[in-house]
Amino acid sequence: MTDLADRRGAGADVYQPAEDTHLLATAAVGELDDPYARVLDVGTGSGYVAATVRDETDADVVGTDLNPFAVRQAADRGVPVVRGDLVAPFRDDAFDAVVFNPPYLPREDDTRDDWMDVALSGGDTGRRVIESFFDAVGRVLAPDGVVIMLVSTLTGVDEVAAYAGDRGFSAAAISEESFPFETLTVLKFRR
Repeated sequence: MTDLADRRGAGADVYQPAEDTHLLATAAVGELDDPYARVLDVGTGSGYVAATVRDETDADVVGTDLNPFAVRQAADRGVPVVRGDLVAPFRDDAFDAVVFNPPYLPREDDTRDDWMDVALSGGDTGRRVIESFFDAVGRVLAPDGVVIMLVSTLTGVDEVAAYAGDRGFSAAAISEESFPFETLTVLKFRR
C-alpha cells in the first residue's frame, strides 16, 4: 500500500490530479451533454474534475469534500464547493448527474490519520466509501439522473456494480485504462 500511495501523491493535504482524475474528467465530459445541467462532483479534491466538466460542458457544477484544504483549493479554482460528507449537504432530486472519484485503495488498517488517507483509503475491500455513497446518492439524483464513477480493479469492478445493482442502479462501462498496478474503469450508473 505504501508504494502505491506514494505513486498516488501521498504526503500532501489535497489529492492532486493524476491518471484516475484525468480519465474520470474526460469520460464525464463525454457523457454530460445538454440534458445534464446540474452536476455534483463528490470528493472534489482539487476541483479539477468539477472545473473541467464546467468549462467543457457549460454545466452548473458544484463540488463537495470533507477536507477543508480541498474545499479551499477547489474554491480557488472557481468551483462552488461545500464542505460535507458525500451527498449529505444537498436536497432531494438536486442533481442531474453525480461524478465521483472515490477513495478506493484497499487497506487492512483503516486508520485515517491524515487527509491523504481520507482521500485514498477505501477500507479493507476498497469499497467502504463507495458503498456508503450508493446508500445515499439516489436521494439527490433527479429521476433520470446518472452517476459517473471511477472504479479500480483493486476495488473490484464487478463487486461495485453488484452493490449498486442491489440499490436499483444498472452499470455500463464507458471508459477504461490499464496501468501496471491496476485497471481503471469509469462506470455510468442509471436507475
